[in-house]
Amino acid sequence: MAAAQAPKAKTPSANAATWRDVAPAAVVLITGPEEYLGIRAMDRLRGLVREAMPDVEVSKLNAGAYEAGALAMTVTPSLFGEGKLLEVEGLEAMNEAFLSDALAYVAKPEDDVVLVLRHSGGTRGKKLLDAVKAAGWPVVDCQPLKKDADKVSFVVAEFKAGGRRIETEAVHALVNAVGTSLSELAASCRQLIADATTAVDAAMVERYYGGRVEATAFKVADAAMAGNAALALSSLRHALATGVDPVPLVAALAAKLRTLARVAGAQGSSAQIAKLLGMQPWLVEQAQRDVRRWTPEGLIRSIQVTAEADAQVKGLSRDPVYAVEHAVTVIATSARGR
Repeated sequence: MAAAQAPKAKTPSANAATWRDVAPAAVVLITGPEEYLGIRAMDRLRGLVREAMPDVEVSKLNAGAYEAGALAMTVTPSLFGEGKLLEVEGLEAMNEAFLSDALAYVAKPEDDVVLVLRHSGGTRGKKLLDAVKAAGWPVVDCQPLKKDADKVSFVVAEFKAGGRRIETEAVHALVNAVGTSLSELAASCRQLIADATTAVDAAMVERYYGGRVEATAFKVADAAMAGNAALALSSLRHALATGVDPVPLVAALAAKLRTLARVAGAQGSSAQIAKLLGMQPWLVEQAQRDVRRWTPEGLIRSIQVTAEADAQVKGLSRDPVYAVEHAVTVIATSARGR
């Protein structure tokens, strides 16, 4: 298969691919701890190989339980001449037998075979990883999406790939609601893409996911940061009455205050600050608008009371509900006064 013999890059940095665009090659390395992105990359490769070779023979090996010679035996051309796809998982726990056989194979891979190697992280097997990179084969780095900006980009790309529009406000609402788990965020995107008949808006996201703990926590935080004590406290009491733990509520308050503090101390345009802080420009612009309601003293006081509440809801207080109510009250009062 022509796709199995990808041209070799001249430098290791030139062979970087993403999980969205990686193409089959004689050897493909998928690294990094984000399991969901690793699965997506492997699914993409498997689909492309089957599209090119409908009769492909798919095999799997585990590098940690590997027996010497199994790699060569698996990739040996069959009597019928169909192509082969070999997926090897568990490279982070590979044994010496696999390392030896894989190094020899990567130096001279077979024709009409696609070997996909999955390494979830760590230093074990570094010699093999370096050999794959030096040979110029595609390498997909699957790192966790920790920043909201990265999650926003992920959602936008999912909707673009699904042929469905989503409004900016709806993107942020979705990330706030289900953004703690990438696989859950992707599943939510798929559901909305499948169910929507027009562009997805914030109201639709609210109908589907507004009751989630994360969404509820950010509703409380948004009201407090806006100086609306009545709404913040009523939302908080409703959340607590429906079983929401105080910990994520305080975490949402802390996240909002951290963003405000970072932007308040930065100089330059929203675009310059966004680049400097690694944030989305819209988030910087929102924080710049919000910070006008605050004095430095009020912001410091709110950060302090939130830090105290965080410790109290995690075990230092017998009344965590009072701790979070107190924090919300102080924040809302600080936000509306100058």
